[in-house]
Amino acid sequence: MLWVKRFSGLVSAAMVMIVLSPSLQSFPPAEAIRSSHHDSHSPESNPADRFSFRQAPTFSNADKCGSAQPSRATSVCDPDLVHVAITLDVEYLRGSIAAVHSVLHHSLCPESVFFHFLVTEGGLEALVRSTFPELNFKVYYFDPATVRGLISTSVRQALEQPLNYARNYLADLLEPCVGRVIYLDSDLVVVDDISKLWRTGLGSRTIGAPEYCHANFTKYFTAGFWSNGRYASAFSGRRPCYFNTGVMVMDLVKWRRAGYTRRIERWMEIQKSDRIYELGSLPPFLLVFAGHVAPIEHRWNQHGLGGDNVRGSCRDLHPGPVSLLHWSGSGKPWLRLDSRRPCPLDALWAPYDLYGHSH
Repeated sequence: MLWVKRFSGLVSAAMVMIVLSPSLQSFPPAEAIRSSHHDSHSPESNPADRFSFRQAPTFSNADKCGSAQPSRATSVCDPDLVHVAITLDVEYLRGSIAAVHSVLHHSLCPESVFFHFLVTEGGLEALVRSTFPELNFKVYYFDPATVRGLISTSVRQALEQPLNYARNYLADLLEPCVGRVIYLDSDLVVVDDISKLWRTGLGSRTIGAPEYCHANFTKYFTAGFWSNGRYASAFSGRRPCYFNTGVMVMDLVKWRRAGYTRRIERWMEIQKSDRIYELGSLPPFLLVFAGHVAPIEHRWNQHGLGGDNVRGSCRDLHPGPVSLLHWSGSGKPWLRLDSRRPCPLDALWAPYDLYGHSH
């Protein structure tokens, strides 16, 4: 895991200490499984041709992982799997690849992690396979038309992309046998064993995420929303807190049973006519789930490292243990590193970057 120590409130590369448990290092190779889904939606020009990634090291299960059988192809319905969903988008592809690399690097049982990649264009499956030859994964096509008529303008154009809303449809996209999934954004790295997050108890709740109850919750909605008694009453009987939807543990069985996708869509329809919020895909989740979220330790989402949605300024870390670093906001570490104007904490993302030549 990652422990962060700050001196006088300032963070620099020299002030960050990373201690990796020996149990989280790589093990000998093992057999992989392949996605049964092919790039049937591939355009004539492959978008992945723009990218060149180095092949990742082989990551294999430790002996204590139990019943794993490396020589046997794994089914997506295997009850021993840890399911992780993440989007693959050309603009954020470098971040997605780094996120996958970080999960594998720190996992005690990397062969037991199954990745569900959500795409809106073809040509990316082969890139993933060449970068991670031993990876358990499947690619799912998300039709942009599903949400195109529901998306409203946001404070940042990236928040208006259809793939940003694919998390709303995981219960429909993934196989019915997948009852739980961890959703991860593309601009983060995991620095702890993902199975610890997977084992989080949700109780009666449908989703779990780190909550931030000190945040000014009212700012996520317009004055018109709060002045409308019918809309504001959506939070009656709840103690709503802000949570970041970039890291969530989701119970898909409960989600399907309650029809939460349609509930989110309904708020997006209201937004199109009444403009009740300014931020992309987050507010509908808050409207449906805030106050009904299973709390997860803050260490699992040190978010905001990309600054705000306009300037993308450098941010500091909160003190204490950290299991996941999240560059939410407009500043992305790969862009800042390439421009030779990185923030100090971007140095913690760089070791997982497989793009181009070695660092």
